[in-house]
Amino acid sequence: MANSIIRLIDVTFAYPNGTTILKNFSLTMLPGEAWAVIGPSGCGKSTLLYLMAGLYQPSGGQLLVDGQPLSRPRPKTGLILQDYGLLPWSTVQDNIALGLDIRRFYGPDGKHAPIGEPLPNRLSQVNYWLKRLGIDHLAHHYPNQISGGQRQRTAIARTLVLNPDVLLMDEPFGALDALTREGLQRLILELRSEGHLTTVIVTHSIEEAVYLGQKILLLPFISANLGGCVIVDNSKAGSADYRQTADFFFNCNRLREILETL
Repeated sequence: MANSIIRLIDVTFAYPNGTTILKNFSLTMLPGEAWAVIGPSGCGKSTLLYLMAGLYQPSGGQLLVDGQPLSRPRPKTGLILQDYGLLPWSTVQDNIALGLDIRRFYGPDGKHAPIGEPLPNRLSQVNYWLKRLGIDHLAHHYPNQISGGQRQRTAIARTLVLNPDVLLMDEPFGALDALTREGLQRLILELRSEGHLTTVIVTHSIEEAVYLGQKILLLPFISANLGGCVIVDNSKAGSADYRQTADFFFNCNRLREILETL
């Protein structure tokens, strides 16, 4: 499909011990779509995400991102993890600038010889996202001096400062309290709308999947069983008041019933 941003074609993935997680798995995601991936522990949700990020390579089949085979992490793909991945010895500001500083030395595609030239507008780009995510007053704090929600905002800013077109998230809000989690979920919706981002979130939460995913991929316990995978259309996801609507509760119950059958 010419206009797909992510396309898996008969992808198989097996660990070195022989455990097969995905087998002959095919999926197409279009630019600007919002996907949620949900299923029981061990079904391959995170594995699928890391394949899309280029951190894992398929044992078989083909994985294309923006029409190109994916053999390594891609500069325009952002990845946000639950444990934040912040450098404890760096300030919030320096953590956000990490990707820009790497590009300063290795070039935007990671293949060039070191150039050592500062990227233009580095500080202004970092400051924009500090303000946009409401953490500008924490710029010179260290990760152990701020809350979990503030650390997650720092991780999000570090990703978005690189101007990605794909945003992959592996249970990014699971360790946060309910109000902080809902606030960051709304933030992701705003950012996706503003930047026409393609987003994929892996989650254990039915409510989060329904709130964020316009398309929801449900993986069975053994996702090598391709026939057990289900895609649910959830087109109203992303609207400001969706969480308070009858449709939201209906779709949560619908998702729960499907998961029980898997």
